[in-house]
Formats: sequence, structure tokens, C-alpha cells
Amino acid sequence: MVQSVLGSLTLGYRALWGRSRALAGVQLYVAQADASAAVDTPHLLRTLREMWGEHSPPLLLSPQSRQLLLDLLQYAQPGGPDIEVRGQWLAGSEIFSMVRAAHARGLRLVWRGDLTDLPEQDVARCFSHSLLSLQPEVALAALRAGAQRSPVLPGQMYEGIASRTVMAHCLDQRNALSLAGWPTEDVLYSLRHETPQPGHATIYKLMKAIDAEQSLEIFEDILAEDPLLAYRFMTYTNSAALGLRTGIDSLRRGLVMMGYGSIQRWLGDQLPHASTEPDLQPVYQSMVLRARVTERLLDAGVENELRREIYLCGLFSQLDLLLREPLSNILLRLPLSERIHDAAVLHTGPYAPSLQLACALESDDASAVRQLCEEHELRAEDVNRALLRALADLHVARLQR
Repeated sequence: MVQSVLGSLTLGYRALWGRSRALAGVQLYVAQADASAAVDTPHLLRTLREMWGEHSPPLLLSPQSRQLLLDLLQYAQPGGPDIEVRGQWLAGSEIFSMVRAAHARGLRLVWRGDLTDLPEQDVARCFSHSLLSLQPEVALAALRAGAQRSPVLPGQMYEGIASRTVMAHCLDQRNALSLAGWPTEDVLYSLRHETPQPGHATIYKLMKAIDAEQSLEIFEDILAEDPLLAYRFMTYTNSAALGLRTGIDSLRRGLVMMGYGSIQRWLGDQLPHASTEPDLQPVYQSMVLRARVTERLLDAGVENELRREIYLCGLFSQLDLLLREPLSNILLRLPLSERIHDAAVLHTGPYAPSLQLACALESDDASAVRQLCEEHELRAEDVNRALLRALADLHVARLQR
């Protein structure tokens, strides 16, 4: 059996958020599992091309070594993923000559570095755009200067933005292409005096689906698109007011037991209080993405019920951030499987490896991913394939790019 190229790599990812606060793409970190071993880069590019569909998110490949960058510059073809080039690596004449050749072939290259250290014009023309970081003093100067005189360059990507105000300045006032990562902590802190609410769009989408008499699977999928809505739904179905004799431990069981008329009335009660705050969308969507990766990482076979339980484990694993109380208290209010509580709170049990890996894959820390794979005896190829499938399944409107 020929080993897949995915077995020789350690992958990670970061979401790219557009001006509409919707997913605009994915940054895929690519590292060699063994620095001394060569990577079959043409095979990697072919694998990505085969797995990515028409509506899959645009990819930005971020090689974590010079050699991987050189290989990508040599073998990538126009029409494929964008390729990140770190500004600090361009000092080497070999990389710069490869960059010029790749640009001449029509590759989309992205320069990555600090806003205060931009490349010279002859270098800059090789790149379609940049992924820029802002020093704190530059960010402060941008806010003081306002939209017209801001040093923040329009039409670029930005990373490392921890402030909600700076994020809004980049996206809304300077028309940034996208933001790599999201200032989740500052967004939630700035909204700390407001009661957390499910998203208005998801509630309305579910009501429309019920009106259209779509399938139970679609209802469940929509409900699982919002961690707060899913949690509220399960809390309600297990409340004394509903009077059900048995505990509801899954979204599907709750949907079946309540009936569509009761669900519509409950959703109607939620709608007037629902959140229309756009800055919360990436927060909720990031939690959903973690759930999808967690679900993919644990091979549930043909057991749909088990698959849905694993998904809930990932979806509810960050509810403490939204509800501002210990996760153990939140989960103990529901008759969930002990496996979910053990993984999310105690970091033990059969779901723990998948949840821990899903968290580790949300960064460029390849060593942490490798350590977890070794600790839990997981193959790099299986982990990487699960991650790529989860990312490829995401739908992005290409007009956002």
C-alpha cells in the first residue's frame, strides 16, 4: 500500500473572516512531520484539488519551512490555492527568484509580514495582496487618524487583531479583504452586559424550513448551526414545563418528541430576543467548525446517533465563553452522555482525543498536534484527511473573495 502524502505532514488551520463577518476562506498551515524527509508536494496539491469542491472555501497555503515553500513555488499551478510567502524569507536569492518565476506563471502569492516593513516595489509586484500584522502603536495611530488618514492599507488581509475596535476599523473603514482569526475575547467582553442570545438568522432559517416541511435531518442540521440555540432547545425540551417523562439527550430526539407545531411556537418566542450582532457570527461559526472537525476526527462508522453525540461534544465545548459560567455547571443541566462531560470538562474518555486534537488544529503549533497524535496513537494521515474533509465541506459564497 502506497502511503499518502498526508502521512508526512502536520496540518493546522485558521479561518479567514470577510467584511460581512462570514467565512471568506481558510489559511492552511502545512508543516513537515519529519524535517529531514522530503514531501511529495505534487501529490499534496493533487490531493487538495481532488478534495475541494465548487463551494469549498478559498485556501491560503502557509508552508512552515523554506523547503516546503520552495516546493510549492515550483510545483503549484495557476488556479490553485494562494501561497503565503513570509517577508523575512525573501532575503534568500533562491526564494526570490522562485517567487518571480511563480508569479510569471500566474500563481497567486500572498506576502506576509508587518505593516511597517513592507517590501520594495519590485518585490511587491509579485504578490496579489498581503497578510499584514499591526504593531500596537500602529493600530492606535490608525484609530486616532480615522478612515481617511489611517496607515492601515485597504484591500489587504490582517492578522493578530485582538481588539474589536481595530477589527472594525480594518474591515469596515479600510475595506480589508479579510481578517485571519477573530478577536473573540474582546467581542464577548464588549457585550458582557447583554444576555447572550441565539442568532436571528438561524432561528428564522429553521422556521422557514419547518414551514416548507423539509426533512428532520435538515431541521437538525440547522439547529446545530448555532451553539446557543442548540443549548436553549435542549434546556427547554428537558424543562419541567414540557413535562416529558424521559430525558432528551440529543437534538433529534427533542425534535421528534416536541412536534413541529410546538417547535414553531418555541422558535417564535425566541425570535424577538434573538441576536442580530454581526460580530458574533464568527464566534458562533468557529464553535460550529470545531464541532465539525471533532466529529470527523472520531470515526463513528455507520452509527449516526454516535456521530451526532460527538458533534454535540465539540459544539458545547465552548459554551462557558458565551454563558460566562463554568462549563461543568452548564453541561450538568442537561441529561447528556457522560462521554461529553468527560471530554469537555475532565479531558478524559473516548471523545477526549478528538476534542483535544480539534482544538490543537486551530493553530500553527505543529508540535502540539504531533504530540497528541503520539499520545493517543493516531495516524497523521487520518487526522489530516479528517481535517481537510471538514474544511472542504464548508460552503463559501465566492463573491466574498
